[in-house]
Amino acid sequence: MLLNEPRLQQRMTDVGLDAVVATAPENVTYMSGFWALPQWIRRGPQAYVVWPAPDNGMPEIITSTSTLDLVADQELWVSKVRRYGDFHADIRPSAAEDAVSERHLQLRALPGHSDAIAALVAALQQAQLGRARIGIDEAGLVPGHLEALKAHLPNASWVPATALLREVRAVKTGDEIERLGQVARIAERSIQSALAVAKEGATEEDLARAFHIKTVEEGALPVLGCIGFGERSALMNVQPSARELRAGEIIRFDVGGRFRHYRADIARIATLGEPPPQARRLQQALLRGVQHACDIIRPGMAAAKLFEAVVRVVQREGITHYKRDHVGHGIGLDGYDAPTLSAHSTEVLEEGMVLCVETPYYEIGRWGLQVEDMVVVRRGGVERLTETKGDIMVVPL
Repeated sequence: MLLNEPRLQQRMTDVGLDAVVATAPENVTYMSGFWALPQWIRRGPQAYVVWPAPDNGMPEIITSTSTLDLVADQELWVSKVRRYGDFHADIRPSAAEDAVSERHLQLRALPGHSDAIAALVAALQQAQLGRARIGIDEAGLVPGHLEALKAHLPNASWVPATALLREVRAVKTGDEIERLGQVARIAERSIQSALAVAKEGATEEDLARAFHIKTVEEGALPVLGCIGFGERSALMNVQPSARELRAGEIIRFDVGGRFRHYRADIARIATLGEPPPQARRLQQALLRGVQHACDIIRPGMAAAKLFEAVVRVVQREGITHYKRDHVGHGIGLDGYDAPTLSAHSTEVLEEGMVLCVETPYYEIGRWGLQVEDMVVVRRGGVERLTETKGDIMVVPL
């Protein structure tokens, strides 16, 4: 199961919640296993998970009739479903010959509600939560929905819960770590596939195509593909173009796909032919910053202290003017899960967190260099999810 249920229940107890309602796509998937396609590809569509405290009823998925086929075709750990809205489909007598179609028909036969808020109100009333203290994941609601909930359930107390669920998601379960490890290694193999087509005259688009094809072949989906050559490697969010590769140039990868809902985010540097000596020197300073982070990361360490240590090492190792807003972040269903490894973070590292530790360096108009690895916080030291190192990879001319 993806959900860290004991952690969720403890956080609910800490703030005195009788129930939590997930609304954002990451939180709906996290709490139920339900991946609601419309939620993930555009803003607005509503799907919820109501998660009561123990003895307050069963967890429940609330979703539109148009997505019941997804409910029927996915492995979920929340079995109770409530639908809203209409969606026309022809139903033939022989339609239920397979298990998914049979389950789909069963779900369509459930009583319906006019809209998402009506369904959510009915679910909370049925669970006798009309006077409860309810944590509401405000991030996934559209304007006016929270006001409507308060009007329908005026005796309930509504507590913002987006931050609480982000905190719960920060410590990963074993199933989550397994998926994150797989997608990290898929990203590494996809970089190697991209470098296999790197030659003089190859374009950023050529390498991006090879990268994403390999990602798909490995069972993941394309998400992040910042691949830039030469001066374009210094564009932080570079999108592949028709720019052609020349000998001696930097190739920067800041990339990752999505595997079974979980994200990768890693960075590697390559050159076509031998790199300029200064680039190699700078990259080594960045690499030592990440290596130092991996040496000192332990549960209980303040994220702000880690930030200070990494920046200090990079400065000491050769980039004396090095500055960063952060040196990494958590990763999971979201590309930027908690914690944030920044100077102003108040977060503390916990065992089971999965971090992207990174030391980017950009000289606009010249080059961008970067190391970014994915690691698990463990009591005895980090567990690396990436297998390659952050040295510059030299592609022979």
